[in-house]
Amino acid sequence: MTTPETFTTALQNLATHKLRTALTMLGMIFGVGAVIAMLSIGAGGEKKALEAIGRLGLRNVIVRAKTVKPEERAELRKKSLGVSLRDGEAISEAVPRVEMVLPRLEVKAYKIIAPGAKTKAKVLGVAWRFPRVATVSLAEGRMFDMKDEQEYAQVCVIGQEVRRSLFGYGPAIGKHLKVNDVWLEVIGIFAGEEPASGSSNDVPVASNAQDIWIPVSTAMRKFDRDPLDAPVDELLVELQEGVSTRDAATLIRPLLERLHGGADDYEIVVPEALLEQSRQTQRIFSIVMGSIAGISLLVGGIGIMNIMLASVMERTREIGIRRAIGARKQDIKAQFVIESFTISLIGGISGIIIGIILARLVAAYAGWPTVITISSLLLSCGVSITVGLVSGIYPAARASELDPIQALRYE
Repeated sequence: MTTPETFTTALQNLATHKLRTALTMLGMIFGVGAVIAMLSIGAGGEKKALEAIGRLGLRNVIVRAKTVKPEERAELRKKSLGVSLRDGEAISEAVPRVEMVLPRLEVKAYKIIAPGAKTKAKVLGVAWRFPRVATVSLAEGRMFDMKDEQEYAQVCVIGQEVRRSLFGYGPAIGKHLKVNDVWLEVIGIFAGEEPASGSSNDVPVASNAQDIWIPVSTAMRKFDRDPLDAPVDELLVELQEGVSTRDAATLIRPLLERLHGGADDYEIVVPEALLEQSRQTQRIFSIVMGSIAGISLLVGGIGIMNIMLASVMERTREIGIRRAIGARKQDIKAQFVIESFTISLIGGISGIIIGIILARLVAAYAGWPTVITISSLLLSCGVSITVGLVSGIYPAARASELDPIQALRYE
């Protein structure tokens, strides 16, 4: 028999036992589907983490105020003021090749209103040069500048969600909104972004859609802040090109320890180190999830081998007749190998479809991005076909070694 004829015969034999063939394929379908779904979820998580870390900038070091227990705050403030502008000045003077130090703080906004409307949003006081290191763009208007910061200007740049909530779809530039007891003029609107949620590796992941940015000087002077809180929430230290962020962090740590009197009220975040850690974590995650899914493929392969051995026993007389009329051992072997290959191929293709659907469902239901890569498709399909071939070799070898005379006598 030619190869096409063998394939046709294999399909006919499998179609004869539809239910048994379908049940045999289930292991392969779920195995391949699990591999694709797990790898796509892992790749999506890696992409999400890398985007978050990328927002922080790989040339930056971040000094962030720690959350302190309420009962410890008063005692801690006796030793340390907390993260402040003084820390930024000391870092600029003592650490070589610092490009700039940018403070950032969050205003506790209990009321955000405009004429006839209200909303909830995150109000951030940032330095006027902050957009240089943050991935932001404007759809309308302008960003506040050095003059606005020096004059404590009551201006703001708002996200698209804030704009829709307060001003609808009409013009917003030049309009006013009120945060707590301070009126702010809208001078810019962030370009639309797809909102994200959650966090990865302690790095905030969010869009600017529900943000209100104001000059950091305005936030510090015109909005009330708990005296036991640190003056600023974080300092973003941008380094010059070619400077090691880890070396800079090594210099910053003892400097801050002296300024804070040994108080543990800050942390130093190095995005470059987070990036390496994130990649390593995602590699481990992918290996573990891939291994778990691979077990399903192995179980599917065992199922194929089991059903092919049963098929050899059922078709012993058929094998004897074929050998008696001139079929060679390799013809018998090819028939059973191709049957197992066909089961794994159909199961693999069905599993790919199931895996893509699962990945899309996870993305839609959980809001977690999934990335289906060509490599994951090739890997899962290749493994399934290999498992199918390997699972068919032993039953095929047993079938080809049957004695024709004994096979013809088999009942």
